[in-house]
Amino acid sequence: MFIFSIIIQSLLLAYYLFSGTAKVIGAKYWADIFAHLGLSQRLRVVTGIIQLIGAVALSAGYWYNGATAWAGVWLGVTMLVAILIHLKVRDSFSKIAPALVFAALNIIIVSINANHLSSLF
Repeated sequence: MFIFSIIIQSLLLAYYLFSGTAKVIGAKYWADIFAHLGLSQRLRVVTGIIQLIGAVALSAGYWYNGATAWAGVWLGVTMLVAILIHLKVRDSFSKIAPALVFAALNIIIVSINANHLSSLF
């Protein structure tokens, strides 16, 4: 189970580093999505920063399992909010699917490391 957790953690880390950075620097793809969702570009930057903080926590999680668990909670909540926003604007399943997949991966990482939620380090 440990290796499985590290693999998922690494995939999530890569995704959130890429996605968070793209949001912060204002990549057209993310700017267009936030405009489509009716969200401000300022919120796009805030979301990117939240994802980058989560990525840092996932990185710390290689040494501290509690950090991995809390990063999963932190990032999982952001994905649940993303799902709700996509549902609010009545997006198709194909537009909601990425948030669902990453929410599920965060739930898995929290489940694997749940016994470490009581301590950060």
